Amino acid sequence: MHTVIKGGTVVTASDTFVADVLIAGEQIVAVGQHLEGDRVIEAAGSYVIPGGIDVHTHLDMPFGGTVSSDDFFTGHRAAAFGGTTMHIDFAIQPRGATLRETLDLWQAKATGKAVLDYGFHLAITDLNERVLAELPQTSAYGVPSMKLFLAYKGVLQVDDATLFRAMQQAAQHQLLIMVHAENGDVIDLLVQAAVQAGNLAPKYHALTRPPELEAEATARAIRLAEVAGAPLYIVHLTNAGALEAVRLAHQRGLRDRIFAETCTQYFFFTKDDLDQADDSGAKWVCSPPFRTANDHAALWQGVADQSLQVVSTDHCPFWFAGGSDGKVPGKELGRASFAQIPNGCPGIEERLMLLYTHGVRTGRISLNRWVELCATNPAKLFGCYPRKGTVAPGADADLVVWEPNARRTLSAATLHQNTDYTLYEGWEVVGAPRTVLSRGRVLVDDGQWYGEAGTGQFIHRQPFGL
Repeated sequence: MHTVIKGGTVVTASDTFVADVLIAGEQIVAVGQHLEGDRVIEAAGSYVIPGGIDVHTHLDMPFGGTVSSDDFFTGHRAAAFGGTTMHIDFAIQPRGATLRETLDLWQAKATGKAVLDYGFHLAITDLNERVLAELPQTSAYGVPSMKLFLAYKGVLQVDDATLFRAMQQAAQHQLLIMVHAENGDVIDLLVQAAVQAGNLAPKYHALTRPPELEAEATARAIRLAEVAGAPLYIVHLTNAGALEAVRLAHQRGLRDRIFAETCTQYFFFTKDDLDQADDSGAKWVCSPPFRTANDHAALWQGVADQSLQVVSTDHCPFWFAGGSDGKVPGKELGRASFAQIPNGCPGIEERLMLLYTHGVRTGRISLNRWVELCATNPAKLFGCYPRKGTVAPGADADLVVWEPNARRTLSAATLHQNTDYTLYEGWEVVGAPRTVLSRGRVLVDDGQWYGEAGTGQFIHRQPFGL
């Protein structure tokens, strides 16, 4: 059967034009005029864009004595309702495990539940000699990207020597190193001092992780990547100082090797949001923490001038009030101390709508740049372009019919993430998906869900190389 999306305005990272999009099976077979199909999806007056790709998510992830509340079904359903049709999650290496064993653990989480196509990054916590020797095999696994943490001392953090050894392997084998850039050693000292002084409220999460420690770690990781000759991707960049380190690297001629993302939430919230009269400030606890309004302006400039290549979500949801009625424990674990609050926020569903409303409609970014940040660059950087991330013959039919004037009010009561809050409660957005397709299958149409668990596929990604 052939499906035609009729009369929409096709938007890619580079072009905007009115055309029909013809789908046969799972792929786009033609983009042009007067195309005919067995099934017609009318799109006049709407945009037709490639499905969003979120390259930074944490579904069903153990953390801080609990687990993130979205699994590979509920997270995929929420993503689809927001116009995202693929994501890349983090497979976090248990101590002593091989990378193959780590991937198998995370594949088991997705099997039978996945609705969207998905991939994995390997989050390396134990780079012993056996794992170091295994790194060249990760491209054969379809996972040519790995993350190392310079924060979470005693849990996930690695030292500079470990990071550098991984970078050396990456340089030799077309792998992309990703870094959580905060100075975990100093943060640990600041957290200990705050706890000992009895400063336990959620606001101290931000105060013990100052932006200077992110800027320092970002610059350090970049310089180590320069020495190793490895490509580097800085995850969830939040502030002007860290962005300056990226810009300086680009000025040194490293634009094709040093990349960075920010996340939706870092455009909108500040450290003051953690300072609530009750314990609701815990909702805003994530790492790195929220910064200042001046940093918001810097990030908007960064996505506009291409210093930042991707906007992801770092979707890592926890219940605000968990631990009962069948809900796993959540943010309430930190009522006695900010140091015990599970770090993470929901956001996989809201990303495209918020960036369209506050980016495109305000003139901060163009329509094409929106698509580039949310779909095309993620596909290119993470080895699945042009199969994903564009609207062109031969690409998978991961498509969104976007209604540019649709108005929605964001609320935990109407969103689909498996948690009891959204940071954007009561916010109005203008522009929203109407119809969402994954490999030609309609997942969402006019607010109705048609997805089926187990239909998502693992995407074997290509080695790094633009």
